[in-house]
Amino acid sequence: MATRSEVVHCYGQLASGVALMAELARSKEWGRLPALEEQCAAIVERLKVLVPLETLDPSQFEEALRLIERIRVDQDEVCGLVKPQIEQLLSRMGYLHQQRNLGKAYGPPH
Repeated sequence: MATRSEVVHCYGQLASGVALMAELARSKEWGRLPALEEQCAAIVERLKVLVPLETLDPSQFEEALRLIERIRVDQDEVCGLVKPQIEQLLSRMGYLHQQRNLGKAYGPPH
């Protein structure tokens, strides 16, 4: 049995993390996403070190490509689910900022 490379192992961990992020985003469990994103970022940093140092055999290369495609699909889903939430948050923040400025200019509402 061939040994699994550390690069492929890291891609597997990243794929699992991003898949969980997609699941959480579908469930609107926004509070758990930042910690997972941080974990995924640490794996990406590890991959930046490993990739130039390790040569993959053809089967490992194919597995890495399969994992990368899975990561890309799940990441696109996460972005599609999170982006509207961020836009809504920014809109609310803008509204609150406007209300605060009006309060400063004209005083609190009666």
